[in-house]
Amino acid sequence: MAFRIHDAARLSHAYIITSADPALSRSRAMEIAAAAVCRSPGDVPCGQCRACRKAAAGVHPDIITVRRLEDSKGRPRREIVVDQVREMAADAVVLPNESERKVYLIEDADTMNASAQNAALKLLEEPPAGVIFLLCAGNAGLLLPTVRSRCAEIVCNGEAAPADEESAKLAESFVKTVARGDEAELLRWCAKNEGLDSRAAAAFVDEAAALTAEMLCRRKSDLGMRPAAVARLHALAERCAAMLRVNVGVKHIFGLLAVDAVDSSGNEETNIG
Repeated sequence: MAFRIHDAARLSHAYIITSADPALSRSRAMEIAAAAVCRSPGDVPCGQCRACRKAAAGVHPDIITVRRLEDSKGRPRREIVVDQVREMAADAVVLPNESERKVYLIEDADTMNASAQNAALKLLEEPPAGVIFLLCAGNAGLLLPTVRSRCAEIVCNGEAAPADEESAKLAESFVKTVARGDEAELLRWCAKNEGLDSRAAAAFVDEAAALTAEMLCRRKSDLGMRPAAVARLHALAERCAAMLRVNVGVKHIFGLLAVDAVDSSGNEETNIG
């Protein structure tokens, strides 16, 4: 259902729009952005006025998109950095060009690093008049609780993409590697995958926690691991998920998995071939 509001003055100064599908969260954010700049005296966005048409075409000067910068090969960097948020803050105090409001749409907002989120927090606490911030996120849990508390949240339930198959495969590969009990192999596995961005890493550890929970409930093969070993691995995955939510670095998480996933004390044996 399209976003509609009777009175644009009722729009919050900040929203977190969460969906597993980035295209869906951006689409909903653009509906809110269009509502903010719409010139219609009735329900907004009307979809017909000049402002709505510009918003739909992606050329409205008062709707500004903030996204991860690209590296030398044209690939998105892992994080949105603090300098980008500071630039946004400096621009936000400048009056709008055509509308009564300015809208900043932050793609992959859950990739903001800790410094960027703290800078964003100051902006959300004391937003310039007539400015709206739209934070698109695949995993709102990666945002600081203080950031989330200052935003209205919209979760696109029922429309989100299905569980990330790639994350599920990665979790299964990880658990099988742990089950073999070879610390050197696990170290190589973690080194190979530590380049994931924070959102992909969070999806992976969530899948690992879900997989080990199913193993404990005997809905999945235990891969020859003793229940105590599976329970340890489940607790470790949940611990890593919690650490990612407070912006612990991805490399740190994979370093922790490399060290703690296999019990080197010899107390837990595996029987897998």
